[in-house]
Amino acid sequence: MNLTVIGTGYVGLVSGTCFAEMGNTVTCIDVDSKKIENLQQGIVPIYEPGLDAMVKRNLNNKTLRFSTDLSRNLEKCNIAFIAVGTPMGDDGSADLQYVLQVAMEIGKNMTHPLLIVDKSTVPVGTADKVRETIERELDGRGLSIAFDVVSNPEFLKEGDAINDFMKPDRVVIGSDNEEAADKMRALYSPFFRSSMDRLITMDVRSAEMTKYVANAMLATKISFMNEIANICELVGADVNKVRIGIGSDSRIGYSFIYPGSGYGGSCFPKDVKALKKTAEEHGYTAELISSVEEVNNRQKMVIAQKVIKRFGEDLSNRTFAVWGLAFKPETDDMREAPSIYIIKELIGRGAKIHAYDPKAMDEAQNFYLKDERNVTYFNSKYETLHDADAMILLTEWKEFRSPDFDELKKQLKQPVVFDGRNQYNHVRMQKHGFEYFQIGKK
Repeated sequence: MNLTVIGTGYVGLVSGTCFAEMGNTVTCIDVDSKKIENLQQGIVPIYEPGLDAMVKRNLNNKTLRFSTDLSRNLEKCNIAFIAVGTPMGDDGSADLQYVLQVAMEIGKNMTHPLLIVDKSTVPVGTADKVRETIERELDGRGLSIAFDVVSNPEFLKEGDAINDFMKPDRVVIGSDNEEAADKMRALYSPFFRSSMDRLITMDVRSAEMTKYVANAMLATKISFMNEIANICELVGADVNKVRIGIGSDSRIGYSFIYPGSGYGGSCFPKDVKALKKTAEEHGYTAELISSVEEVNNRQKMVIAQKVIKRFGEDLSNRTFAVWGLAFKPETDDMREAPSIYIIKELIGRGAKIHAYDPKAMDEAQNFYLKDERNVTYFNSKYETLHDADAMILLTEWKEFRSPDFDELKKQLKQPVVFDGRNQYNHVRMQKHGFEYFQIGKK
């Protein structure tokens, strides 16, 4: 098929590239000419394992192209995906200005029947707004062209997005038109070689809702476990053992019940707020969803509070080595990362930070921590330790799992470790001679 994907952010770039990998002819469109220029040369603006090589391979195969010209590419395509950002508005709702701007441009430029697919994460009712916007533009041009609007939410995990797209656990298609649904089934059928059972069709509004509910459910599991971790500390229980005890229940499972410093990234915080706002707009107070958000906001400060309790309110003349800045491993994404809040809290109390992350340091320096003068960045995890009073682990990158503890002890002023991801074994750390603090255990 001939596809146009509008938006070359995380979702658009991964989706377009994976569709091209399956033999479709794909053009990814963006208004950012510099980004498009770089992509045409195979320079990928985000870190996602496997994406770089796949982009270059499909550029060479001529199955993937990048352009700023929407009008020209709409003339050739069968299906147009809207994959632009839906940032969080001041009131917590999803900002649809970019989605509707794209809809308007489609209405201004389409010349033949099209299937338009909402790939962006959007609130319930967005497909109706997209349809109305396109119809308004067509009416203004005096044209009557048939088109359908389908919801096809993404379920990509940053750090494993290629695998998620190429081997999906499910694909959700929301359509009120069976012919449109059949076109989407045909597009996705190569991704389901053994069975199409995991391709789920439903009405448009249910599909739009499914994305928010999925992320809110996962966020709920994280916040629930973090709440339990805090209770475990108070009563003298070990949350690491509690996690094993409950995860063995098939109704619960082990996914998303690891205690830590809270969730971050682009999806969970934004989608939880948007779902709460949607409920408010319909006269309903979503108390559980609100609590999930409140627990997460508190959790981001737990490690900072442990540091303050150990070293005192005034952290002047203290230096802390921070391992990990991204909100999770295998990504350079720092949106809503716990590291931002923890580092700013410690700096606000006079501390200096030695920071290292395998992928996210440019993001930190150029955006999220660019105004923080007391942060020094290093090229390796061990370099951060020199003259530091303690090490604080905030992202569970693989290279942090089995460090040289003798080197750690040698470099630190004193052997103190704060583990915001419960990576290490408490007994072993004590045997190594460390003063060790983690989540959910005294």
